[in-house]
Amino acid sequence: MTSEATEEEFDLKRYIRSEEGVVKLLAVIISYTRALLNCCNLTENCCTDLAIAMSSTSSHLTELDLKLDLSGNDLEDPEVKLLSAGLASPHCQLETLRLSFCGVTEEGCTFLASALSSNPSHLRQLDLSYNHLQDSGVKLISLYRDNPLCKLEKLSVDHDAECYLKSTLKKYACTLTFDTNTAAQSLFLHDGGKQVTWVRQIQQHPGHPERYESVSQVLCHQGLTRRHYWEVEWRGRWVDVAVATRGIRRRASPYLCAFGNTDQSWSLYCSEDHYSVQHDHQSVRIAAPLRRSNRVGVFLDWLGGTLSFYSVSSGTLSHIYTFYSPFTEPLYAGFGMEEEDCSRAAAKVENDM
Repeated sequence: MTSEATEEEFDLKRYIRSEEGVVKLLAVIISYTRALLNCCNLTENCCTDLAIAMSSTSSHLTELDLKLDLSGNDLEDPEVKLLSAGLASPHCQLETLRLSFCGVTEEGCTFLASALSSNPSHLRQLDLSYNHLQDSGVKLISLYRDNPLCKLEKLSVDHDAECYLKSTLKKYACTLTFDTNTAAQSLFLHDGGKQVTWVRQIQQHPGHPERYESVSQVLCHQGLTRRHYWEVEWRGRWVDVAVATRGIRRRASPYLCAFGNTDQSWSLYCSEDHYSVQHDHQSVRIAAPLRRSNRVGVFLDWLGGTLSFYSVSSGTLSHIYTFYSPFTEPLYAGFGMEEEDCSRAAAKVENDM
């Protein structure tokens, strides 16, 4: 394999599926008109070199079918900023850029919009689907389209359509276990701490300062500070699926301790006919998807400041709601219930799903 002739498509997964592969093969990549780098574990380390290659005068990434696909890589706004520097170059003639499932937020949209304003005459397709743009981020990109030199024909920002469970989320899968020291006396933990059930008979948990006393809730052991995905299977009339900081109150009234009732917790209430999300006493009711499911997927992007809930059914995800918050300390998965025959399990996403 050489870089002497211009080729049509380069797929990194056929060679070295890593950012090291990108750096080693940049000279070859820019001899192609189409580069597929999706799901190749790319991070910040290679984005500077990739941006330089995008703006190189010797790059052959100039034809109509040109595509740079970075979907499903471990990128965030700082990496998007580096790539935007290459996109802004007058020598960059990129026509298609795919950044779905790349953790782009409103900040990343600012970098992209600035780059596109500097070099508006080439990009025709921009895929930002399944990110956390918010309306303000989408507006930034949309304003760019008002530029008379803008050639952008297709902008994809979907995040709430049904999608198949992808390796992008599976690689962030984590296994969670309940912390016995936080479980209320009405909760019975079993299956190695992976399942909890509300029971009428009071459990003889030893006294502990972190134990919930006024509400039937429990936290997990693991503190979460990166990107994490887990699933919760439940049965019964209702359950709360939540995350909270370690400092959430345990012994005050339910008004102060219940998930979603303070600024230290974010909660999804699940019942047979609807969902509701709550944070700091602010609640939003959401109709349940037509395809009813007793399995919820939770994706936390701690650094990106987003917490997303999905209904999971037959291997597909339906977006329920996304919280946007600047998280500043570790978060812990939490669960709550106060009805007989309610239980749930925190489940790792299996590789064969």
